[in-house]
Order: sequence, then C-alpha cells, then structure tokens
Amino acid sequence: MNPMREIHVDKVTVNIGVGEAGERLAKAQKVLEMVTGQKSVQTISKNVNRDLGIRVGMPIGCKVTLRGEVAEAFIVRALPIREGRVYKYSFDKEGNMSIGIPDYTDFEGMKYDPEIGIFGMDVSVVLRRYGGRVATRSLLKRRIPKSHRVGRDEGIEFMKGKFNIEVVE
Repeated sequence: MNPMREIHVDKVTVNIGVGEAGERLAKAQKVLEMVTGQKSVQTISKNVNRDLGIRVGMPIGCKVTLRGEVAEAFIVRALPIREGRVYKYSFDKEGNMSIGIPDYTDFEGMKYDPEIGIFGMDVSVVLRRYGGRVATRSLLKRRIPKSHRVGRDEGIEFMKGKFNIEVVE
C-alpha cells in the first residue's frame, strides 16, 4: 500500500461547554487538566444569546487539543468508558468521530471531588491521510482531492482495526 494513503489520528479535541464564565469554568478547566495532563484553553462565544445571557467575546467553555502519541493514548483511555462501542452516526462523512463522556470520574484513576462536581465532555477524533499540508500551508493553498480524503467507511474500518471498537447501527 502507498504510504501516503495510510490513515492516522491527526488530533483529538476534548471540550467542556459550561455556558458561563467564573467558578464553573475554572472547575471545568481543572477537570480537563486532570484528565488530559495538559493545560486547557478557554473557548470564546462568537454569537449573542440574550435568553442565556451570552455576549460576544464571553468565555463559555474550555478545550484541549492532543496530537501524536498522546492523542492515541487518550483514545485508548476513553473508549473503555463507552465499553468499546460507538454508534455509526458518531462518524461524519469525512471519517471523523465524536463521542460524549458523561462524567470525568469514569476515567481510570479519577475520583469524585465534591468541590468540583460532575462534568461531562465531548471528544472529537480527526482522521487524516499524510500529505494534507497542501490545505494548511500559507503559500499556494489547494484543496485536498476527493480521492485523498478519508470517508466514513474508511474511518470506521481504521478505528475498528487500530482501537478494536465495535460500531453499532
């Protein structure tokens, strides 16, 4: 097989949406740092929602982006929480996978802290083929051809083979 056709995990993004700034956001950042071992970044709102009291530029959540071996190690830790089962609708048309984790205490070695409370998180796994720099470089950007993009079925097969998951209809 051509090495440029091989699929790999490009990045894993772990996100907690709180909806407000302040103490809850600080606790959510602490949870992300405990679970991933990396410093989190605040996510900023881009829209106004008067019903929820959200303004443009207001911090409403936090996220951590993992790459390389750290990302794959996190996937290995996160999949047993879902008993190795992922629904087919969790994969988008480009082969990326998104799952939700209901509570951070489900991770191995994490204990419930009454000061923090309960926080769930969203985990998004982005799959790519090598050679995708064409789309991200600053000079002479080009689109990646359809034949080189990862499809839903290819993403499912990669995750089944590499991480031994079961895909449920």
